[in-house]
Amino acid sequence: MRYWLLLTLSLVVVAVLALVTYSAPPSVVHAAPQSQSDLPSFTADGKLEFPANYREWIYLTSGLNMSYAPRVAGMAGHDMFDNVFVNPPAYKAFLETGTWPDQTMLVLEVRGAGSKASINKSGHFQNGDVMGREVHIKDKRVPGGWAFYGFDDTKPTTPFPHAMDCYSCHEQHAAVDTTFVQFYPTLIKLAEQKGTLSEGYKKDEAKK
Repeated sequence: MRYWLLLTLSLVVVAVLALVTYSAPPSVVHAAPQSQSDLPSFTADGKLEFPANYREWIYLTSGLNMSYAPRVAGMAGHDMFDNVFVNPPAYKAFLETGTWPDQTMLVLEVRGAGSKASINKSGHFQNGDVMGREVHIKDKRVPGGWAFYGFDDTKPTTPFPHAMDCYSCHEQHAAVDTTFVQFYPTLIKLAEQKGTLSEGYKKDEAKK
């Protein structure tokens, strides 16, 4: 009799401990907090700090010798690639809405192009020479809601003046929210489906 009593008490203790130590999984899974390094960071005097981890972000596209203006004669052999990356929180929001949220950051990385090296005999590849970087930020505090920053190095910097042509060109011809989504092959169809294509882009397409 004492044996069964002890056994019963032991089972009760085990059950109580199990209830205390076990916690059922939550019904709602909360996303991990986004990293501060994926958001714009400014110095005390308002300069943008360069996002050093941008190559860990979402890759959008690459272009070769792209420019607002026709190519200048005599540039043969001076080819350049540009690579575009966007911060992960903005990318996730775009997939859901077809447009960019405030604090979107797009980084344009320009690299030199090579044509002959190792076993490559034709075409172009990117070499290790970074020729410049630009950051395009959606910022509701500035005129037009977007700002461009140029980085020759990684020192904090101020935005380009809003009078520069890059602003008006993006505002008039960009497919979505002053960004050239028409050159982002994984996003342009999604923007079309979401109905977020700009009127300026639609007019440009109608002229083709």
